Amino acid sequence: MSITLNILDQSLVGEGEQAEQAIQNTVRLAQAAEELGYHRFWVSEHHNSRHVAGSAPEALIGYLLAKTSRLKIGSGGVMLQHYSPYKVAELFHVLASLAPGRVNLGIGKAPGGLNLSTQALQEDVKPAHKNFTQKLLDLKAYLNKAERTEKLEATPVPSSAPEMFLLGGSAESAELAAKQGISFVFAYFINGDKAALQEARKAFEKHSPQGAKHKFLLALTVAVAEDEEKALSYIKQKESVKITFSDGRKLNVGSIKDAKELVQDADKADYFIKIQKAGYLAGTKETVSKNLLALSRTFDIDEVIILSPIAGIDQRIAMFTSLKEALDTEDSFSGKITGEVGN
Repeated sequence: MSITLNILDQSLVGEGEQAEQAIQNTVRLAQAAEELGYHRFWVSEHHNSRHVAGSAPEALIGYLLAKTSRLKIGSGGVMLQHYSPYKVAELFHVLASLAPGRVNLGIGKAPGGLNLSTQALQEDVKPAHKNFTQKLLDLKAYLNKAERTEKLEATPVPSSAPEMFLLGGSAESAELAAKQGISFVFAYFINGDKAALQEARKAFEKHSPQGAKHKFLLALTVAVAEDEEKALSYIKQKESVKITFSDGRKLNVGSIKDAKELVQDADKADYFIKIQKAGYLAGTKETVSKNLLALSRTFDIDEVIILSPIAGIDQRIAMFTSLKEALDTEDSFSGKITGEVGN
C-alpha cells in the first residue's frame, strides 16, 4: 500500500532565531518538499506566539506558490471563526487564479490562540455572529459554482476552485465534512485516541454521499532521527487538553495552563476539561515508515499530513528527506509489520 505524503509546517522559531527567520525557513522547506516529491504543503495559523511564527497562512501561501511550481500549497488551516466566509473565499479565489489547481483551503474550528488574540481578531464581530457550521456552509457556497448566487459572487472566480478541507479531531466534525462533500483531516497530532480516530473514520464513510470524491486524511506528528532516544527527545508535546463548554463549543489547547487561561472568566459548571494524548511516531526512518504504513492500513488511509516538531531547519529538511526515502524503498512496502503503532 502506498501513501501520499504531505507536510504541515508551523514556522517554528528555533533557539536564537527571530520569527522572520522562521518564515524564511518555511520557504526553504517548501522548496525542498517539492524537490523530494511531496504532494501538499500546508501552513498553519497561530496567534500571539513566541514559538510559532505562522500567523497568516493566506499571506504566506501566495509567496510559497510563487517560490514553487508543482506543489499544492494550502492552509492547515484558516481559523474561520474569526473571519467573514465571503472574504476568505475572495482571498483564496485570488490565490487560485494565480496558481490554478494548486491551492488548498483547510478550515479549522479552533481560535489559533488564547483570549487576548481572539478578542483582538474579533473586536469588530457582531455579538450575534453566525455559528461555525453556518460559516462553513456559506464558505462552501461561495467556492462551489453550483451553489453560487447570481447576485453575490466571491470574485475573481477562478477556472479551478480551491480544494477545500475541514480539520478536526472528532466523529462529529468528520460527519459534518462528509455530509457536505468536503475532505476531512483528522488531527491525530492533537487527539491521539485510536478509538476516536476509528469512530471518525466510520462516521465519514457512513455519511459520505455515494460516489463522492472527497477524502479522509490523517495529520500526525513525526520525528525521525538516527536512534529512537534522539527522535523521542524532539517530542515535547505528548498531551493536549480538550475543553468542552456547556453551550456545545469544544476547543483543544496545548496545556492545562492554556486551558485555565481560556476559562478564567467562566463558571466551573460551564465547562469540562479532558486531557488527551497526542498522536505521534518517533524513531529511526525504518521504524517510523513501517509504523506509518501500519497505521494507514489499520484505518484505511492513503494520504497523511506530517507535522515535524524539529525547529532547526536543516534537521527538519533532513527528517523529511529520510522519511521520503524510506517510504520510497521497496522494503518499506513488504514484510510483516508487528508491534504497537503510534502512542
